Formats: sequence, structure tokens, C-alpha cells
Amino acid sequence: MLFGLTIFPTESSIRPADLAAAAEDRGFESLWVAEHSHIPVSRRSPWPGGGELPKRYYEVMDPFVALATAAAVTSRLRLGTGICLVVQRDPIQLAKEVASLDQLSGGRFLFGVGGGWNAEEMADHGTAFATRFRLMRERIAAMREIWTAEQAEFHGEFVDFGPMFAWPKPAQKPHPPIIVGGGFPHAARRAIEYGDGWIPLGSRNLDVVALLPEFRRMAAEAGRNPNGLEVTVYGVAPDPESIRRYAEAGVARVVLGLPSASRDEVMPILGRYAEILAGF
Repeated sequence: MLFGLTIFPTESSIRPADLAAAAEDRGFESLWVAEHSHIPVSRRSPWPGGGELPKRYYEVMDPFVALATAAAVTSRLRLGTGICLVVQRDPIQLAKEVASLDQLSGGRFLFGVGGGWNAEEMADHGTAFATRFRLMRERIAAMREIWTAEQAEFHGEFVDFGPMFAWPKPAQKPHPPIIVGGGFPHAARRAIEYGDGWIPLGSRNLDVVALLPEFRRMAAEAGRNPNGLEVTVYGVAPDPESIRRYAEAGVARVVLGLPSASRDEVMPILGRYAEILAGF
């Protein structure tokens, strides 16, 4: 099983490049960063985590810029969006960003995607909350076309463009893994339909291990190879026994969360996580 890290990088937190270099040195497989373009002050949408929304949600840096700095100082560490809000981004430009980062990193990008939960944030981007998942599916399909076709063309309900040239193409073929984030069963179904993996949260009253047999059954019924859909459990507790349970269940990767804090605060935590990693 692989071990990753996640953080909301902010202007006051440890720099993504510094964290990436330290993570690679300690044997971690991947670094994942979150995304929010902004948080509307109205705050009508409740935070799924419950309680007051932490400041890091509106202080977080752009994930592609942050990961590009991490790519520049590492050679093995994989770089992931956890998750990219596809429904708030232009798919033509996003396809170029993904391909550029994958090329510049030597094929190390992991494209974690999701529809998001903040209706007001989406509305500011012109996205309707009710149709966000149809939009996400279509934008991902359009990006696949851009990544794989010499002359890309797409005509759908939300995305429509004629033949185009668009480079670079991703280093990974046919494209970086598309790993769909969210709960069960809806996000799991989306992952099976058009993803290469599933990212459930391990910290919101979801027993991923108990759900894995059903997830694999659903994948098989849909004609997908259950073993070909990697499960990445996000935000797991740094508890060796819990992590061992994920490993025994066949989870491909666990991702441990780090606070949006200074280098002096983060490095001791990273050291404790590295001790857990060494035990596996």
C-alpha cells in the first residue's frame, strides 16, 4: 500500500516545494493539494465537515501552481489534486494545465476530481449546483478528447467546440489517472462510470473497508475490472491499526492530512507520519 500526504497550502503554511522535498526524502509516494477558488461571504452552503468553515478553505493557493513548484524539486513523488473542482474551470484551459504539469513532472500527476459542495462558489463561476455532476462528466469527456486526439472535437450539452489543435499532450498515456472523489454510493458510481479510481474520505463516518466488497461488485456488474480501479482513502487518521485494516482490505493508497501551518509545526508531524510509514 502507498502512503500520501495532503495539505491546503496557504501563504502562511509550509511551502509546497519544501514539503514535497521532505516527503520524497522520507519515502512518501504522493502529495495532494486541495482547491477552492474563493468562498462567498454569504456562507449559505453548510460545510460537510460540520461547524465553522476553517480559514484554509479560502486561503488555499491554486493547486496547479503549488504542484508545479513541488514538481521542480522532486523526481519520484507523485503530485495530486485532492480534489480539482472541474465544474469551476474551463475544460480547454484545464486540459492544458493538466497536460503541462504531467509533462513538466515527467508523468507524475494524479488527477483527483470532484463536483464540490459550495453552491454559491459554483454560482460565481456560472455553474448550476443541480447539474454539476452532469457538467463534470462532460468536461472530463471533453478533456479526454483533447488529450488523446490530434484534432480534438466535442459536442455535448454543456461543452461544445469544433476541431482544434491543443498541445502539450500528457506524458502518461492515454492521460493521467482520473480519480473521482466523494462518498458512497454516488461518487463510487461516477468513479466506476468514467474514472480510473475512487477517493472516499476516511474521516466522515464512512467505513470504506466495509463498503469495498459492494464497490467491487458494482464495478464488475458495470463491466469494469474491480482490481483496475484503485481506491485511495483520503484524510485517514494516523493510527497504525486503522491503516493496517485498509492495507488488508486491498486499498491502494492512504493519504494523511497535514495542517496548514508553518514548517516548524509541520515537520514534527511529518516525522511521526514517517515512523508509521516505516512500519509498513
